[in-house]
Amino acid sequence: MPRGPAGSSRGPTPKGASVRGFGFSEHGGLDRLSFVEVPEPEPGTDEVRIRVHAAGFNRLDRFTLGGIPGVTVDLPHVLGSDGAGTVDRVGDQGHDLRVGERVLLNPGIWDGTCEACRAHQEALCRNYRIVGEHTQGTATEFAVVPRRNVRPLPGRLSFAEGAAVPLVFETAWRALKTVGEVRAGDRVAIVGAGGGVATAAVQVAKLLGASVAVVSRSPDKGERALALGADAFLPIDDDHPLDRVLWQWTEKKGVDLVFDSVGGPTLARSVRATARGGRVVVIGATAGPTVDLDIRTLFWRQASIRGSTMAGPTEFDEVLSHLADGRLRPVVDSVVPFERAAEALKRFDAPDLFGKIVVSLLPG
Repeated sequence: MPRGPAGSSRGPTPKGASVRGFGFSEHGGLDRLSFVEVPEPEPGTDEVRIRVHAAGFNRLDRFTLGGIPGVTVDLPHVLGSDGAGTVDRVGDQGHDLRVGERVLLNPGIWDGTCEACRAHQEALCRNYRIVGEHTQGTATEFAVVPRRNVRPLPGRLSFAEGAAVPLVFETAWRALKTVGEVRAGDRVAIVGAGGGVATAAVQVAKLLGASVAVVSRSPDKGERALALGADAFLPIDDDHPLDRVLWQWTEKKGVDLVFDSVGGPTLARSVRATARGGRVVVIGATAGPTVDLDIRTLFWRQASIRGSTMAGPTEFDEVLSHLADGRLRPVVDSVVPFERAAEALKRFDAPDLFGKIVVSLLPG
Protein backbone atom coordinates (compact mmCIF):
# COMPACT_ATOMS: atom_id res chain seq x y z
CA MET A 1 0.00 0.00 0.00
CA PRO A 2 1.41 3.48 -0.89
CA ARG A 3 2.57 5.48 2.09
CA GLY A 4 2.89 9.29 2.23
CA PRO A 5 6.11 10.84 3.63
CA ALA A 6 6.34 12.32 7.09
CA GLY A 7 4.49 15.62 7.26
CA SER A 8 1.85 14.63 4.73
CA SER A 9 -1.56 16.11 5.41
CA ARG A 10 -3.24 12.77 4.76
CA GLY A 11 -2.67 9.21 5.84
CA PRO A 12 -2.01 6.25 3.55
CA THR A 13 -4.32 5.98 0.58
CA PRO A 14 -6.65 2.96 0.80
CA LYS A 15 -6.06 0.40 -1.93
CA GLY A 16 -8.36 1.10 -4.84
CA ALA A 17 -9.20 4.65 -3.70
CA SER A 18 -10.49 6.97 -6.40
CA VAL A 19 -11.14 10.66 -6.88
CA ARG A 20 -13.73 12.55 -8.87
CA GLY A 21 -12.69 14.52 -11.90
CA PHE A 22 -14.25 16.25 -14.86
CA GLY A 23 -13.63 14.91 -18.34
CA PHE A 24 -14.99 12.10 -20.49
CA SER A 25 -15.23 8.33 -20.81
CA GLU A 26 -15.25 8.29 -24.59
CA HIS A 27 -14.23 10.78 -27.26
CA GLY A 28 -16.82 12.90 -28.98
CA GLY A 29 -18.63 16.20 -28.70
CA LEU A 30 -19.72 18.27 -25.73
CA ASP A 31 -22.43 15.73 -24.96
CA ARG A 32 -19.65 13.32 -23.89
CA LEU A 33 -18.49 15.56 -21.04
CA SER A 34 -19.10 14.09 -17.59
CA PHE A 35 -17.75 13.67 -14.09
CA VAL A 36 -15.58 10.58 -13.90
CA GLU A 37 -13.86 8.47 -11.26
CA VAL A 38 -10.12 7.90 -11.65
CA PRO A 39 -7.53 6.29 -9.34
CA GLU A 40 -6.27 8.65 -6.65
CA PRO A 41 -2.74 9.59 -7.78
CA GLU A 42 0.27 9.02 -5.55
CA PRO A 43 3.56 10.91 -6.00
CA GLY A 44 6.64 8.96 -6.99
CA THR A 45 10.16 9.62 -5.75
CA ASP A 46 10.64 12.93 -7.55
CA GLU A 47 7.00 13.97 -7.80
CA VAL A 48 4.62 16.26 -5.94
CA ARG A 49 0.92 15.93 -5.36
CA ILE A 50 -1.01 19.19 -5.49
CA ARG A 51 -4.42 19.66 -3.97
CA VAL A 52 -6.05 21.60 -6.77
CA HIS A 53 -7.93 24.76 -5.81
CA ALA A 54 -8.47 26.02 -9.36
CA ALA A 55 -7.99 24.50 -12.80
CA GLY A 56 -7.77 26.32 -16.13
CA PHE A 57 -9.28 25.12 -19.39
CA ASN A 58 -7.89 25.75 -22.87
CA ARG A 59 -9.11 25.02 -26.38
CA LEU A 60 -6.74 22.06 -26.18
CA ASP A 61 -9.31 20.44 -23.88
CA ARG A 62 -11.91 20.62 -26.60
CA PHE A 63 -9.50 19.00 -29.06
CA THR A 64 -8.60 16.30 -26.52
CA LEU A 65 -12.29 15.59 -25.98
CA GLY A 66 -12.80 15.18 -29.71
CA GLY A 67 -9.71 13.03 -30.10
CA ILE A 68 -6.33 14.17 -31.43
CA PRO A 69 -4.81 12.01 -34.17
CA GLY A 70 -1.84 10.08 -32.79
CA VAL A 71 -2.63 10.84 -29.14
CA THR A 72 -3.99 7.99 -27.02
CA VAL A 73 -5.38 8.73 -23.55
CA ASP A 74 -6.36 6.52 -20.66
CA LEU A 75 -10.12 6.37 -20.24
CA PRO A 76 -11.84 7.74 -18.33
CA HIS A 77 -9.84 10.92 -18.85
CA VAL A 78 -9.67 14.10 -16.74
CA LEU A 79 -9.32 17.39 -18.62
CA GLY A 80 -7.41 20.56 -17.68
CA SER A 81 -3.77 21.51 -18.27
CA ASP A 82 -3.45 24.37 -15.80
CA GLY A 83 -3.72 24.17 -12.06
CA ALA A 84 -2.99 26.08 -8.86
CA GLY A 85 -3.37 24.88 -5.31
CA THR A 86 -1.44 23.71 -2.29
CA VAL A 87 1.20 21.03 -1.78
CA ASP A 88 -0.54 17.95 -0.40
CA ARG A 89 2.15 15.28 -0.49
CA VAL A 90 5.72 14.97 -1.75
CA GLY A 91 7.92 12.12 -2.89
CA ASP A 92 11.30 11.33 -1.37
CA GLN A 93 13.03 14.11 -3.34
CA GLY A 94 10.46 16.85 -2.83
CA HIS A 95 11.15 17.82 0.78
CA ASP A 96 12.14 21.39 -0.05
CA LEU A 97 8.40 21.99 -0.47
CA ARG A 98 6.16 22.46 2.54
CA VAL A 99 2.78 20.78 2.81
CA GLY A 100 0.21 23.55 2.38
CA GLU A 101 2.50 25.79 0.31
CA ARG A 102 0.69 27.76 -2.44
CA VAL A 103 1.92 26.59 -5.84
CA LEU A 104 1.09 26.36 -9.51
CA LEU A 105 2.25 23.78 -12.02
CA ASN A 106 4.00 23.92 -15.37
CA PRO A 107 1.86 21.71 -17.64
CA GLY A 108 4.75 20.86 -19.99
CA ILE A 109 6.57 17.63 -19.06
CA TRP A 110 9.96 16.69 -20.52
CA ASP A 111 12.02 13.56 -19.89
CA GLY A 112 15.27 15.30 -18.88
CA THR A 113 17.44 12.68 -20.57
CA CYS A 114 17.17 13.14 -24.35
CA GLU A 115 19.64 15.11 -26.43
CA ALA A 116 17.44 18.22 -26.47
CA CYS A 117 16.96 18.17 -22.70
CA ARG A 118 20.70 17.76 -22.11
CA ALA A 119 21.20 20.83 -24.29
CA HIS A 120 18.67 22.76 -22.15
CA GLN A 121 16.15 22.78 -25.00
CA GLU A 122 13.43 21.00 -23.05
CA ALA A 123 10.61 22.29 -25.25
CA LEU A 124 12.11 20.22 -28.08
CA CYS A 125 12.14 17.01 -26.02
CA ARG A 126 11.20 14.01 -28.17
CA ASN A 127 9.02 12.74 -25.33
CA TYR A 128 7.39 16.07 -24.47
CA ARG A 129 3.93 15.71 -22.98
CA ILE A 130 1.22 18.10 -21.81
CA VAL A 131 -0.81 17.63 -18.64
CA GLY A 132 -4.44 17.03 -19.55
CA GLU A 133 -3.62 15.96 -23.09
CA HIS A 134 -1.18 13.09 -22.68
CA THR A 135 -1.74 12.59 -18.93
CA GLN A 136 -4.65 12.94 -16.54
CA GLY A 137 -5.52 16.60 -16.11
CA THR A 138 -6.04 19.12 -13.34
CA ALA A 139 -9.85 19.29 -13.13
CA THR A 140 -9.89 17.00 -10.11
CA GLU A 141 -8.98 16.96 -6.43
CA PHE A 142 -5.30 16.03 -6.86
CA ALA A 143 -2.72 16.45 -9.62
CA VAL A 144 0.69 14.76 -9.55
CA VAL A 145 3.59 16.22 -11.54
CA PRO A 146 7.40 16.07 -11.37
CA ARG A 147 8.96 18.27 -8.67
CA ARG A 148 10.66 20.38 -11.36
CA ASN A 149 7.21 21.34 -12.69
CA VAL A 150 6.08 22.95 -9.43
CA ARG A 151 6.64 26.64 -8.69
CA PRO A 152 5.51 28.96 -5.89
CA LEU A 153 2.35 30.85 -6.74
CA PRO A 154 3.23 34.57 -6.90
CA GLY A 155 1.81 36.25 -3.81
CA ARG A 156 -0.17 38.82 -5.77
CA LEU A 157 -2.17 36.09 -7.55
CA SER A 158 -5.24 34.23 -6.35
CA PHE A 159 -5.58 30.52 -7.10
CA ALA A 160 -7.97 31.32 -9.96
CA GLU A 161 -5.50 33.81 -11.44
CA GLY A 162 -2.68 31.30 -11.02
CA ALA A 163 -4.68 28.70 -12.93
CA ALA A 164 -5.07 31.24 -15.76
CA VAL A 165 -1.32 31.63 -16.23
CA PRO A 166 0.79 28.62 -17.23
CA LEU A 167 -0.10 27.27 -20.68
CA VAL A 168 -1.03 30.54 -22.37
CA PHE A 169 1.78 32.68 -21.00
CA GLU A 170 4.56 30.18 -21.56
CA THR A 171 3.24 29.59 -25.09
CA ALA A 172 3.16 33.32 -25.87
CA TRP A 173 6.58 33.92 -24.29
CA ARG A 174 8.41 31.25 -26.24
CA ALA A 175 6.60 32.02 -29.50
CA LEU A 176 7.42 35.72 -29.37
CA LYS A 177 10.76 35.91 -27.57
CA THR A 178 12.56 32.65 -28.36
CA VAL A 179 11.09 31.47 -31.66
CA GLY A 180 9.87 34.79 -33.07
CA GLU A 181 12.91 36.77 -31.88
CA VAL A 182 10.86 39.91 -31.27
CA ARG A 183 13.03 42.96 -30.73
CA ALA A 184 12.23 46.46 -29.49
CA GLY A 185 10.64 48.46 -32.29
CA ASP A 186 9.28 45.45 -34.20
CA ARG A 187 5.76 45.63 -35.60
CA VAL A 188 3.82 42.66 -34.22
CA ALA A 189 0.33 41.59 -35.25
CA ILE A 190 -1.81 39.34 -33.03
CA VAL A 191 -4.45 37.48 -35.06
CA GLY A 192 -7.53 37.18 -32.88
CA ALA A 193 -8.28 39.00 -29.67
CA GLY A 194 -10.32 37.00 -27.22
CA GLY A 195 -8.48 33.76 -26.46
CA GLY A 196 -6.23 33.26 -23.48
CA VAL A 197 -3.08 33.01 -25.60
CA ALA A 198 -3.95 36.22 -27.49
CA THR A 199 -4.45 38.19 -24.28
CA ALA A 200 -1.09 36.92 -23.04
CA ALA A 201 0.61 37.62 -26.37
CA VAL A 202 -0.44 41.28 -26.38
CA GLN A 203 1.21 41.79 -23.01
CA VAL A 204 4.36 39.81 -23.84
CA ALA A 205 4.90 41.64 -27.15
CA LYS A 206 4.56 45.02 -25.43
CA LEU A 207 6.95 43.92 -22.68
CA LEU A 208 9.48 43.05 -25.39
CA GLY A 209 9.19 46.58 -26.79
CA ALA A 210 7.11 45.90 -29.90
CA SER A 211 4.41 48.00 -31.50
CA VAL A 212 1.35 45.75 -31.34
CA ALA A 213 -1.76 45.57 -33.51
CA VAL A 214 -4.63 43.21 -32.71
CA VAL A 215 -6.68 41.98 -35.66
CA SER A 216 -10.22 40.85 -34.94
CA ARG A 217 -13.79 40.87 -36.22
CA SER A 218 -15.04 41.95 -32.77
CA PRO A 219 -14.91 45.67 -31.90
CA ASP A 220 -15.60 44.90 -28.25
CA LYS A 221 -12.65 42.50 -28.02
CA GLY A 222 -10.52 45.00 -29.89
CA GLU A 223 -11.27 47.69 -27.32
CA ARG A 224 -10.42 45.32 -24.51
CA ALA A 225 -7.13 44.45 -26.22
CA LEU A 226 -6.31 48.17 -26.36
CA ALA A 227 -6.90 48.32 -22.61
CA LEU A 228 -4.33 45.52 -22.22
CA GLY A 229 -1.72 47.67 -23.98
CA ALA A 230 -2.17 47.04 -27.71
CA ASP A 231 -1.25 50.05 -29.85
CA ALA A 232 -3.92 49.46 -32.48
CA PHE A 233 -7.08 47.51 -33.09
CA LEU A 234 -7.62 46.63 -36.74
CA PRO A 235 -11.15 45.42 -37.52
CA ILE A 236 -11.46 42.93 -40.36
CA ASP A 237 -14.35 41.63 -42.42
CA ASP A 238 -14.83 40.14 -45.86
CA ASP A 239 -14.16 43.52 -47.49
CA HIS A 240 -11.20 44.33 -45.26
CA PRO A 241 -9.10 41.16 -45.01
CA LEU A 242 -6.23 40.63 -42.61
CA ASP A 243 -3.36 41.20 -45.04
CA ARG A 244 -4.84 44.42 -46.40
CA VAL A 245 -5.43 46.07 -43.01
CA LEU A 246 -1.94 45.09 -41.84
CA TRP A 247 -0.41 46.45 -45.03
CA GLN A 248 -2.18 49.75 -44.41
CA TRP A 249 -1.19 49.81 -40.73
CA THR A 250 2.49 49.47 -41.63
CA GLU A 251 2.28 51.99 -44.50
CA LYS A 252 3.00 49.17 -46.95
CA LYS A 253 6.18 48.07 -45.16
CA GLY A 254 4.76 44.84 -43.79
CA VAL A 255 4.71 43.28 -40.33
CA ASP A 256 7.87 42.01 -38.67
CA LEU A 257 6.00 39.22 -36.88
CA VAL A 258 2.50 37.81 -37.16
CA PHE A 259 1.32 35.70 -34.19
CA ASP A 260 -1.22 33.28 -35.67
CA SER A 261 -3.20 30.73 -33.69
CA VAL A 262 -6.12 30.50 -36.11
CA GLY A 263 -4.50 28.41 -38.85
CA GLY A 264 -6.21 27.49 -42.09
CA PRO A 265 -8.37 30.58 -42.76
CA THR A 266 -5.66 33.14 -41.91
CA LEU A 267 -2.17 31.74 -42.47
CA ALA A 268 -1.85 32.61 -46.17
CA ARG A 269 -2.92 36.18 -45.47
CA SER A 270 -0.56 36.35 -42.48
CA VAL A 271 2.31 35.45 -44.82
CA ARG A 272 1.23 38.10 -47.33
CA ALA A 273 1.30 40.70 -44.55
CA THR A 274 4.96 40.12 -43.66
CA ALA A 275 7.78 42.58 -44.19
CA ARG A 276 11.03 41.56 -45.84
CA GLY A 277 12.63 39.18 -43.38
CA GLY A 278 9.34 38.94 -41.49
CA ARG A 279 8.20 35.95 -39.50
CA VAL A 280 4.87 34.21 -39.00
CA VAL A 281 4.82 32.20 -35.79
CA VAL A 282 2.11 29.53 -35.69
CA ILE A 283 1.06 28.27 -32.25
CA GLY A 284 -2.24 26.60 -33.08
CA ALA A 285 -4.87 25.80 -35.66
CA THR A 286 -8.15 26.54 -33.90
CA ALA A 287 -10.03 27.05 -37.19
CA GLY A 288 -8.36 24.36 -39.28
CA PRO A 289 -4.98 22.65 -39.83
CA THR A 290 -4.55 22.89 -43.61
CA VAL A 291 -3.81 25.87 -45.84
CA ASP A 292 -3.29 26.71 -49.52
CA LEU A 293 -0.13 28.82 -49.60
CA ASP A 294 1.65 30.65 -52.43
CA ILE A 295 5.28 30.08 -51.42
CA ARG A 296 6.60 32.76 -53.76
CA THR A 297 5.88 35.35 -51.08
CA LEU A 298 8.16 33.47 -48.70
CA PHE A 299 11.27 33.40 -50.84
CA TRP A 300 10.82 36.83 -52.44
CA ARG A 301 10.44 38.56 -49.07
CA GLN A 302 12.83 36.14 -47.39
CA ALA A 303 10.13 35.58 -44.83
CA SER A 304 9.64 32.48 -42.68
CA ILE A 305 6.91 30.44 -41.03
CA ARG A 306 7.92 29.11 -37.63
CA GLY A 307 6.09 26.72 -35.36
CA SER A 308 6.11 27.01 -31.57
CA THR A 309 4.60 24.90 -28.81
CA MET A 310 4.67 25.43 -25.04
CA ALA A 311 8.06 26.31 -23.49
CA GLY A 312 10.97 25.09 -21.39
CA PRO A 313 11.54 25.63 -17.65
CA THR A 314 13.78 28.70 -18.08
CA GLU A 315 11.14 30.42 -20.20
CA PHE A 316 8.45 29.45 -17.70
CA ASP A 317 10.46 30.99 -14.86
CA GLU A 318 10.95 34.19 -16.88
CA VAL A 319 7.19 34.47 -17.24
CA LEU A 320 6.64 33.93 -13.52
CA SER A 321 9.17 36.62 -12.60
CA HIS A 322 7.26 39.17 -14.70
CA LEU A 323 3.95 38.05 -13.21
CA ALA A 324 5.37 38.37 -9.70
CA ASP A 325 6.48 41.93 -10.47
CA GLY A 326 3.17 42.87 -12.06
CA ARG A 327 4.58 43.47 -15.55
CA LEU A 328 2.32 40.71 -16.84
CA ARG A 329 -1.13 39.86 -15.51
CA PRO A 330 -3.53 37.00 -16.10
CA VAL A 331 -6.79 37.77 -17.85
CA VAL A 332 -9.67 35.71 -16.45
CA ASP A 333 -12.83 35.52 -18.53
CA SER A 334 -14.85 33.67 -15.91
CA VAL A 335 -14.57 31.49 -12.83
CA VAL A 336 -17.05 28.61 -12.77
CA PRO A 337 -17.77 26.32 -9.79
CA PHE A 338 -16.51 22.78 -10.30
CA GLU A 339 -20.04 21.37 -10.31
CA ARG A 340 -20.75 23.47 -13.42
CA ALA A 341 -17.54 22.54 -15.25
CA ALA A 342 -19.46 21.57 -18.40
CA GLU A 343 -20.48 25.23 -18.77
CA ALA A 344 -16.82 26.20 -18.80
CA LEU A 345 -16.03 23.97 -21.79
CA LYS A 346 -19.09 25.24 -23.65
CA ARG A 347 -18.06 28.86 -23.11
CA PHE A 348 -15.34 28.54 -25.75
CA ASP A 349 -18.18 28.98 -28.26
CA ALA A 350 -19.30 32.29 -26.73
CA PRO A 351 -18.71 35.32 -28.99
CA ASP A 352 -17.76 37.50 -26.00
CA LEU A 353 -15.07 35.16 -24.63
CA PHE A 354 -12.04 37.16 -23.46
CA GLY A 355 -9.27 35.51 -21.48
CA LYS A 356 -9.02 32.24 -19.59
CA ILE A 357 -11.83 30.06 -18.30
CA VAL A 358 -11.22 28.71 -14.80
CA VAL A 359 -13.07 26.19 -12.65
CA SER A 360 -12.90 26.60 -8.87
CA LEU A 361 -12.61 23.46 -6.77
CA LEU A 362 -11.84 25.08 -3.41
CA PRO A 363 -12.15 28.64 -2.00
CA GLY A 364 -9.21 31.02 -2.31
